[in-house]
Amino acid sequence: MTRTALVIGGTGGFGRRLVEGLLATTDLDVVIAARRLDRAQGLAEALDHARASAVALDTRNITAEARRASGAFVVVDAAGPFQGADYRLARMAIAAGLHYLDLADAREFVAKFAALDGEAHSAGVVALTGASSTPALSNAVLDELTAGWQRIDSVEIAISPGHRAAPRGLAVIRSILSYAGKPVRVFTNGQWVTQPGWGMLTRRNMRDLGRRWLSLCETPDLDLVPLRLAPQEAAVFRAGLELSVLHIGLLLASLPVRIGLLTSLLPFAPLFRWVAERLARFGTDRGGMQVEAGGVDAEGVRIQARWSLVAAAGDGPIVPTLPALAVLRACLCRHS
Repeated sequence: MTRTALVIGGTGGFGRRLVEGLLATTDLDVVIAARRLDRAQGLAEALDHARASAVALDTRNITAEARRASGAFVVVDAAGPFQGADYRLARMAIAAGLHYLDLADAREFVAKFAALDGEAHSAGVVALTGASSTPALSNAVLDELTAGWQRIDSVEIAISPGHRAAPRGLAVIRSILSYAGKPVRVFTNGQWVTQPGWGMLTRRNMRDLGRRWLSLCETPDLDLVPLRLAPQEAAVFRAGLELSVLHIGLLLASLPVRIGLLTSLLPFAPLFRWVAERLARFGTDRGGMQVEAGGVDAEGVRIQARWSLVAAAGDGPIVPTLPALAVLRACLCRHS
């Protein structure tokens, strides 16, 4: 029996990689959904794959009946940004009797997603959020690093994409600008404090990438790591832009938000995108992710553990899609 995955935002920086991964590693038919049919059809034609098709879909108006009519057994939301988003898409998928998952990296969106648990159970479907680098991959790595430990003292997670490979769509830029300069609640120095988004500036050596600037990033891990692992001292998530001019430039641009002169940098998203595009030929196509944890292991010995991932040759944007791809493959096995 042929099964179909409906990928919303399938033409985006991450959505396209997920579509390619599904076509390459599963036997799923894949429907690429975008607001503009020409974009979805253009990608389907470029992929030149018999199992790829396109559909125009405006998530603001779609109904459960329309989802059911798509013939999909699972709906994947890869569109974003998820900051400030509601659960309309997820609820419509559940109402249509379809599995649902997304690549959400928004702190509040993921934190409140559990409200859909009862609806999903009643419908007999899986509803899963955060199937991306954060929080799915980061927490999977932490579980492996700290297995059996008596105590966890600190956790620090960092992501730094290569500039030439990094997606520069408006959704990605808006997700960063949504919190830049705004108060972010973070557990550090043994207590919950408020720090400015894109603050807590540091520069770290990252495996095979050299020194990269990193700043506080508001992600679900800031809540989930303290909740799941109870570190005694800190749980911090930082992200970075490879080019110093962009990373420090964003830090400086966020200062008016910090002091209350601006409420948000979101209106400037097109400008930030324009600047990033003008610098597209600079930097590298190498990005990476680093997860560090310190504590006391099963034998009572103090330990510092580190896991690193290096994405070379422009493969960075594939990484956030891997947890979703793994879930979809598991769903196929369950229904085979």
